[in-house]
Amino acid sequence: MTRGSTGALTVTMCRDPRQFAALEEPWNRLVRGCRTATPFQSHAWLHSWWLSYGKDGRLRVLLVRRGGELVGAAALMLVHRPLPRLVPLGGPITDYFDVLVADGCADQAVPALAHGLHRAARSAVVDLREVRPGAAAEALYEAWPGVSSKLADSTCMELPALPFDELVKRMPASGAQRVRAKLRKTDAAGIEEHEVTEDEVPGAVRTLLRLHEKQWRGRGVTPEHLRPRFAEHLTRATRRMVRAGEGRLTEFRLDGAVVAANVTLLSAGLSGGYLYGADPELRDRKVDVATLLLRYEAGRALAEGRPVVSFLRGNEPYKNHWRPETVVNQRLLLATHALAPLLRLHESQVTGRERAVDALREALPAARDWRARLNELRVR
Repeated sequence: MTRGSTGALTVTMCRDPRQFAALEEPWNRLVRGCRTATPFQSHAWLHSWWLSYGKDGRLRVLLVRRGGELVGAAALMLVHRPLPRLVPLGGPITDYFDVLVADGCADQAVPALAHGLHRAARSAVVDLREVRPGAAAEALYEAWPGVSSKLADSTCMELPALPFDELVKRMPASGAQRVRAKLRKTDAAGIEEHEVTEDEVPGAVRTLLRLHEKQWRGRGVTPEHLRPRFAEHLTRATRRMVRAGEGRLTEFRLDGAVVAANVTLLSAGLSGGYLYGADPELRDRKVDVATLLLRYEAGRALAEGRPVVSFLRGNEPYKNHWRPETVVNQRLLLATHALAPLLRLHESQVTGRERAVDALREALPAARDWRARLNELRVR
């Protein structure tokens, strides 16, 4: 670890994966004491991701302590392409990033994080993706002593945790009528819910991923979801999160067989549906899986006192039926004054790629179909 200090706080940089693993207990205390934390800031998620995706020598976890207690943290890693950057642990499979700051300690911890990260960024641009509005990282951005830039990132959809009948009333009358009719058919089918225990997680994740592949077959499954490293990470992280009450894996059974399964990640502020799989044959029985899952998760969120039911990233049409709130994540770029040209270069590359993708979609509507076919070929 490297050390520095800011007032009564101690700022250190953890580069040793074994030391990061040993931080589980104080890290989770900090998560519980940080109102802006999402499930993706849990030690279970981040450490599991590192075991599956991390690279030797790249770990950079900034820690702020007051006395012996952890009051601030930023889980990052160093990458070299296309230019040197400090980026969040979690990568593309993580929907939200944030730094952790203990409630009641922001006035001290945020400047300490900014000071420590500024020291660490002497030769790299800090590139913080998928920052949710209201995140503690916004305060870090405002306190940054160097140059900075803010870009839009992924779109997320969220609903308030309300009784399901109230969520249905948010829809147009014709849509609400169809939902009620679908639910009557779903209930008539006799589907039963089973919340998976910690010991059942490995087998349940295998079933979920099998159903997920079957569900998306021919429609462009995300290749990463079918890779062994993803299965290892999802199994390991879900098992730990189920144990800690930070996650839930639910199976939906019909005549004793699992026909759908869903991983939900939990924090004090939200319940997020991360990944699900469903047997396509449910369509033949007129079972609307998305509605089935939402009714279950909305009921659980309401009972547990979580204010938000999040669809997480993506603006797929089925989500818009519920008239959700659209929340756009942010991408925060930070650098020292000496690296200002590098930050501007990176910013122009990012915006240039986004414009090119948007232009391609507009000029070639079939591009999405071709991408789906390419993904199928990559998987096979």
